[in-house]
Amino acid sequence: MDPVKILFVCWGNICRSPAAECVLHKMLGDQGLTAEISCDSAGTISAHAGQPPDGRMCQHASMRSIPIRGQSRMISPEDGHKFDLILAMDRSNFSDLEALGIAGNGKAELKLFGEYIDSENPPDIPDPYYGGHQGFETVLDMVEDGCARLIEHVISR
Repeated sequence: MDPVKILFVCWGNICRSPAAECVLHKMLGDQGLTAEISCDSAGTISAHAGQPPDGRMCQHASMRSIPIRGQSRMISPEDGHKFDLILAMDRSNFSDLEALGIAGNGKAELKLFGEYIDSENPPDIPDPYYGGHQGFETVLDMVEDGCARLIEHVISR
């Protein structure tokens, strides 16, 4: 059986979406679920293409023993066919994905990542890029919570 393929998407693919990708990778490895779920991340803009994740996110994640890796890339139309689930980090990213024609393009279901934190009132995952260190901690708290619930949802299907 093929793994469920998940794509996390934020604006520049240097803070929130690579953090979610790496948190999910770690959780899947810790739980022995890497054959059931795979993931990647992308951004809605190409301004940071090829760049590594933000150093501040890497620093905060490393304090939680979460290695952050990867290179920024912009989402492509093919991603709608390649992934089963595309998760936008906030409503603005969701709107950008709709404008790019990602919604309804292929098999991927487009949702807000915050739905896995609170399905009734999904929060936006705030962009920590212009904030202080607490913003990165807040994002990691939200991402860890959302990824744990995402795994439960996918495995219970």
